[in-house]
Amino acid sequence: MEAVYPAQTPQEITSMEIGDTVLPGTDVVDDSKIRNVPVILHPQYLVDYAQDKRYMDVLRAILTGTVQTPIAELTSGSVSRYGIAQGFEGPGMLLVENNTLVVAAPDNFIWGFKTPYSYAVKTDTGIKIVENNKTVKEISYDQISNDTFPHNYLAVSYIKRWYKNHDVGDKIAIDYGISQFSDGRNMVPPSKIVDYFGEDVKDYLENYPNASPIMVYMHDYNNITASSAVSYLGSYPQYGDIARAYNARQFAKAWNNTIIPPHTTSSGKETIGFESIADPEAPGGSATHGTCPPARALRAVVWDAGFPLPTGMTGEYHAVLFGFSPSTGIKVTNTGDYPVKIIMWTTGSGGSTMIYAKLIRFEPK
Repeated sequence: MEAVYPAQTPQEITSMEIGDTVLPGTDVVDDSKIRNVPVILHPQYLVDYAQDKRYMDVLRAILTGTVQTPIAELTSGSVSRYGIAQGFEGPGMLLVENNTLVVAAPDNFIWGFKTPYSYAVKTDTGIKIVENNKTVKEISYDQISNDTFPHNYLAVSYIKRWYKNHDVGDKIAIDYGISQFSDGRNMVPPSKIVDYFGEDVKDYLENYPNASPIMVYMHDYNNITASSAVSYLGSYPQYGDIARAYNARQFAKAWNNTIIPPHTTSSGKETIGFESIADPEAPGGSATHGTCPPARALRAVVWDAGFPLPTGMTGEYHAVLFGFSPSTGIKVTNTGDYPVKIIMWTTGSGGSTMIYAKLIRFEPK
């Protein structure tokens, strides 16, 4: 009989996938997946149900000769005898340990990477929206609007221009999830990001380029100021001090509050623009003057923290290499063992603008 009724595995009874994110109070067991076994093999199960005062289950087992395996036989620790996740805070992860279903409490720091999740694919008559290689919606060109098209990342006007300039079958990413987590959990789709990690993480995701590292959870840590620097804009009237000061402020906005997890690389925000200033000596006749002073401040705090020279920069006075965006073109690599945050701000105006930078390191308590 034992050969005919082999023991059920924890993986067979879950209400979600192993590796999924789990919040406290989540029912992680699907009762309908739990098999009945002969009472003669497991008479102790009747005792378990009686102790839980589940008398109808006891009566049913006696009448039918079969009994449902108690959930407690397949779960432990952070999963209750009723299949509810408990005993931890934050976004846990569903795992199997020692042949029982458990929820692992989150680490001090969890991060993943911004990953395309939904695509718009051009068709003969409009676009289709594809998720996980499955078409979830089709929209004719005339029906593309804010009501029918996801527009967190791409405006409707942009997608219509894209449609006119591309061939049938071409695709473009229109929404993003988070994958490649530091603790190995499964990809989190866009619809679950706020539920699991909060609105701030979603806002951060929307401001940074594809493949950027995204810190989704932090707890029990200390803020350590690893380095700080100050830079002075100075006056160069031939390039327009007002425009240069604007670019300096934009540089600070682009990098302020950027978090770089250990052994990852990040740029600044992609949602920050800069003013192109006429310069007959620059390639193409223009440049984003005013970005080198804040770049020097950023470079200083990065170097002082022991990190390498950022991509897109030089070690000279003119810190930003031509052809690199001061935000997305520059990339900082955190070679340390803890996450860091870059903080930048400005004071003053025109040529008197001062630029400040700090690098904060997060260390577990």
